[in-house]
Amino acid sequence: MTAAASAVAKQLGLGRETVRRWVVQAEIDDGHRDGLTSEEREQIRKLKAENARLREDVAILRAATSFFAGELDPRNR
Repeated sequence: MTAAASAVAKQLGLGRETVRRWVVQAEIDDGHRDGLTSEEREQIRKLKAENARLREDVAILRAATSFFAGELDPRNR
């Protein structure tokens, strides 16, 4: 496998490790090796991005709630 990865990498002008990782990921995607499939990795990436957006939204809503709660407090008038 190492020799084949080296030969293909040389033909494509890439690093041997890049080609080797592609082969390993293809084996995982085909179910021949344990690990996260490309689809699972993409889903995790999307969920992490969504989680970050939701955390930002929550922070904005908390700040807005504090602001408006202070505006409605009759002691502040």
